Amino acid sequence: MTIKVGERLPDATFKTKSDDGVSEVRSDALFKGKKIVLFAVPGAFTPTCSMNHLPGYLENRDAILAKGVDSIVVVAVNDPHVMGAWAKATNGEGKIQYLSDGNATFTKAVGLDIDLSAGTMGVRSKRYSMLVEDGVVKQLNIEESPGQAVTSSAATILEQL
Repeated sequence: MTIKVGERLPDATFKTKSDDGVSEVRSDALFKGKKIVLFAVPGAFTPTCSMNHLPGYLENRDAILAKGVDSIVVVAVNDPHVMGAWAKATNGEGKIQYLSDGNATFTKAVGLDIDLSAGTMGVRSKRYSMLVEDGVVKQLNIEESPGQAVTSSAATILEQL
């Protein structure tokens, strides 16, 4: 069952990679009392994710934060080492949080998983964006196709803020 606007996000533990190593990020610490823009991609380093989706959030970071957002988070069903490498490769370190949902635990819990086995990617996340306030989904934008990054774009989120 896909999560809906007005519902609370489930408890989850993400992983993140920095120069200090891999650490855990708990959803309660991430969302409690904060306004967060979270977007998810099918895979780090994939063409649409790296060339279309992520760049919009990096380019519009300041405008999004100026609307009262505390932070921007990207989630992918990749391991934390891949997410850390992607953060470095995209010059996104320190600008947005790159979180690993390596086993798709969070992704499945919110009902936004997709089987991309036909493309040899296995179970991944649908491409989406959401505005979360104090752990509650306020906006949810799900792409019809994983190869598109329009509905879930930074421009869409900016219009919704």
